[in-house]
Amino acid sequence: MLKVLLIEPYYGGSHQAWADGYARHSQYDVKLLTLPAQFWKWRMQGGAVTLARMVQEGDFTPDIILVSDMMDVSLFCAILRQSMHDVPVALYFHENQLTYPQNSRQKHGWQYGFINYASAMAADVLYFNSTYHMQNFFAELPRMLKHFADNNESQTVTELREKSSVLPLGLDLRRFDAHFVNKDSHSSPLIVWNHRWEADKNPTAFFDALYTLADEGYDFRLALFGENFRQHPLEFEAAKARFGTKIIQYGYAESWADYARTLWQADYIVSTAYQDFFGIAVSEGIYCDCVPILANRLNYPFLIPDSYHRECLFRDGALKGLLEQHLNGTIKVDTTPLKQNIARYDWAMMIGEYDKRLAGLLS
Repeated sequence: MLKVLLIEPYYGGSHQAWADGYARHSQYDVKLLTLPAQFWKWRMQGGAVTLARMVQEGDFTPDIILVSDMMDVSLFCAILRQSMHDVPVALYFHENQLTYPQNSRQKHGWQYGFINYASAMAADVLYFNSTYHMQNFFAELPRMLKHFADNNESQTVTELREKSSVLPLGLDLRRFDAHFVNKDSHSSPLIVWNHRWEADKNPTAFFDALYTLADEGYDFRLALFGENFRQHPLEFEAAKARFGTKIIQYGYAESWADYARTLWQADYIVSTAYQDFFGIAVSEGIYCDCVPILANRLNYPFLIPDSYHRECLFRDGALKGLLEQHLNGTIKVDTTPLKQNIARYDWAMMIGEYDKRLAGLLS
C-alpha cells in the first residue's frame, strides 16, 4: 500500500480539517506530521527544521510527501537530502503570502511570499485549492521577482506553471445531513455571516447594506458566526447595538451541531470578502440550501453555476440592491442545482482524484 506522509505545519482550522479529511478517506496509508496552528511566521521560517527532525526521528518511510504551504519546503528538502532525495514532494497551496493581504501591523513585504516561491521551486508538483488561487499566484509572482535588483529568474514562472494544477479542497459536507432541520417559512428571513471578523472580509460593506435595508423597512434576522481576533470588533459591536434581538447568533456557536442547524434554517449566506482563496464557509451555506449572495470576485464565480451569476453575484456597491430583490421576492432561486454543484467537493467525491494524483507522482 502506498505510504503518504502528510505534513501540516499549521494544524488548525481549515488546514486541520483538510489533513484529517484526506487521512480519513484515502485508500492509502496516510501518516500526519503536524505542528500546532500558532506563530505562523515562525512556522514558515523555522518549522521546516523541526518537521525535518521529526521525520528523521520517526519510523515512517513514505513513498510520497504531501505538504501544505505554511513551511519552507526548500529548507526541509535540504535537511533531508540524504535520506529523502528520491521521495517526490507535492506542495498544496491553501493560501499564499504573495497575495494575502497584509494588515497595518504587518510590514514584512515579500519575505514570506519568497518562502512560498522557494518552496514551489523545491517541490515536484504544486496543487492549488482553486482556479482563482492559481491565477492569482501567477499574476503576482512576476511582480515579486521584478522587485529584486538583478537575476530575476523570470523564466521560473513558466517552469512553475508547468508543474502546477488545481486540486480543489475536499470538504466534509455530508456531515451536515445529520443535523438537517426545515426552514421556518413563518419567520423573517435569516441572513448568515460566517467569516472571520477581520477587515479583509469587508464587514463594513455587509453591515452598511443591512442598515440601509432596515431603514427602508425590510425585516430580517442575523446569525453572525466567525473567528474574532480583535478585542473590540467595532463593526460587529455596532451591529449588535443596532439590531439587538434580531441577531440570533453572535460569535462562535456553542457546538458545531448548533452551527449546522443554523445553516439549515438560514435563507441567505452573504460574503463581501476581499480575501478568500476557496470559500469553505460559503460552500457550507450553499450545501445547506442557503441562497448565496456573494461579491463577484475571488473564487466565488467558480462556486456558482454560470446561469446563477446574475441572481447570486454582486459588484462593489451593489449588495443592497441585490439583497433587496431577494427580500422583496423579485428574485427567487431554486437552491437544488446550487447544492448539487457544491456537493462535488465532498470528500466522497474528491478522494479518488487526490489518490490518483499522488499515485501518479511515482510514475
